[in-house]
Amino acid sequence: MERVLARTITHALVGLETRRVEVEAHLENGLPGFAIVGLADRACQEAKHRVRSGIASAELEWPLRRITVNLAPAALRKEGSAFDLPIALSILAASGQIPRDSLAKHAAVGELALDGRLRPVGGVLALAEAALEAGLPRILCAARSSPEAALAGIEPVPVRHLADAVAYLRGEHDPEPWVPANGRPVEPPMLDLADLRGQERARRALEIVAAGGHNLLLAGPPGTGKTMLARRLPSILPPLSPPEAIEVTRIYSVAGMLAADRPLVTTRPLRSPHYSASVAALVGGGPGPKPGEVSLAHRGVLVLDEFAEFQRPALEALRQPLEDGFVSIARVGGRAVFPARFQLVAAMNLCPCGARGDPAVDCKCSPQRLSAFRDKLSRALLDRFDLVVAMPRPRAAELAAPPGEASDPVRHRVATARKRLDVARAAWTKEATTLLDRAVERLPLSGRGRARARCVAETIAALASENAVAAEHLAEALAYRSPTELGAP
Repeated sequence: MERVLARTITHALVGLETRRVEVEAHLENGLPGFAIVGLADRACQEAKHRVRSGIASAELEWPLRRITVNLAPAALRKEGSAFDLPIALSILAASGQIPRDSLAKHAAVGELALDGRLRPVGGVLALAEAALEAGLPRILCAARSSPEAALAGIEPVPVRHLADAVAYLRGEHDPEPWVPANGRPVEPPMLDLADLRGQERARRALEIVAAGGHNLLLAGPPGTGKTMLARRLPSILPPLSPPEAIEVTRIYSVAGMLAADRPLVTTRPLRSPHYSASVAALVGGGPGPKPGEVSLAHRGVLVLDEFAEFQRPALEALRQPLEDGFVSIARVGGRAVFPARFQLVAAMNLCPCGARGDPAVDCKCSPQRLSAFRDKLSRALLDRFDLVVAMPRPRAAELAAPPGEASDPVRHRVATARKRLDVARAAWTKEATTLLDRAVERLPLSGRGRARARCVAETIAALASENAVAAEHLAEALAYRSPTELGAP
């Protein structure tokens, strides 16, 4: 009995990590049939229909034999439609329609349409990086995914149709490179600090946050500019470095959120989920673990408006990524780790009715309602905010004033301060050290709070271009600890 075996190399995603997968196609005489084995999920099992129709649409021959496709290793769960192209090529190589030697020099990834067209899939950047590490110089992928694959340093083979891949592997012609119809679009402009009127103390806090990479909590009555200020933090942050841009792009690729006309994310992410977001939506998870909002905000800003309205379990889940810079999601089948080094800016009212902190309006919340409102935010979570600012309602003169300082000069000061902090931390004067010791004794300052107050003071000294942290720098840092408005009424 004649048996024929051919294989294609691809990779599977486990979180942001990749695992090598060999797609083996075995043809033998017998009653025609098609089976996929190797712990494939439903989307992967449905490849049988897409592959068969795609091969027929490419005017290629479907082998009238018993076909078994194995996705090895069998113990690793395979999810999604990215295995369509490797499966089709393995079957065509096993049936002698494309040379096996040529196929062995390529990785392959992509989803087949019923008419044989190749559709892009998520995670191509990570898969291309894995193929390059495995010693494969080229990767067959959808034409729209080829700019993304090229970021890994591998040579992409842009495939628009299964027939193009077959012709290329036969040596008949090379596919044309992918060119977007309208070229590369211009990045949309960022929001500018000049739009904000007044709130000088909050603007100063935002500059400190940008310079030191700190977390910020804005509290105050509605309409004081909390959300407006929070959304402008990216405009005063330094641009992403090339390695950081690849990191962020890899996350968005795996999440399936990378735009085809923008293969590289070049601006710092700004994520602002609704307060109804679940734990999995915030920190990641799901049946096949996907990155959550904290990972999508990696190297950027996560804005949580109406902070006290989020579910308490979702807020408490933020504690690990805020401390460690990553999220570890454990499942029975393994563990997925997602980077989550972001800056958190939260905005909230001071009470359920929103009137607390506004001298012109009387708060009608009972002590019980206030207590329940504050219980949503644990001390452990509040302790992870380096700066807490109570924002008062702006006065008429402030609202009628000309635009404030724009983002450009602030960004320049932030970049200069970051360079000073990267070179060396400032020394501490004796007066500043004494003041810090007294603050630990007299204020509700934990060990973490003390360390964060030190970091904020060093950032303030860097912004002032000082070589040593003075008592006034620490005093300003301590002034940004939790205000009395968040305490007892």
